[in-house]
Amino acid sequence: MVKIIYVEHNGARHEVNVPDGENLMEGALQNNVPGIDGDCGGNAACATCHCYIPEQWEALTGTRSEQEDAMIELADTAKPNSRLACQIKASAALDGLEIHMPATQH
Repeated sequence: MVKIIYVEHNGARHEVNVPDGENLMEGALQNNVPGIDGDCGGNAACATCHCYIPEQWEALTGTRSEQEDAMIELADTAKPNSRLACQIKASAALDGLEIHMPATQH
């Protein structure tokens, strides 16, 4: 299990244990974390699991695919450190990762 900390826009924190290899969107949905909707089921087709990755973790979460990049471009709240939680897999290297969520998901 990998400890992931989901931080809502209002600062509320949710510490969740996500199984190794599971994507962070599924980890949030299975633990009823508000702010991650996952409408497309993890196919990088909706951006309703948009999140922000702190700079110190960016290299460990990998780079955005073209499809993920295209979805993030549609988000009103996109930033350079934006990612889709469905495209990040939990791993031991990410234990303790804190991801932040925008005020709204689209």
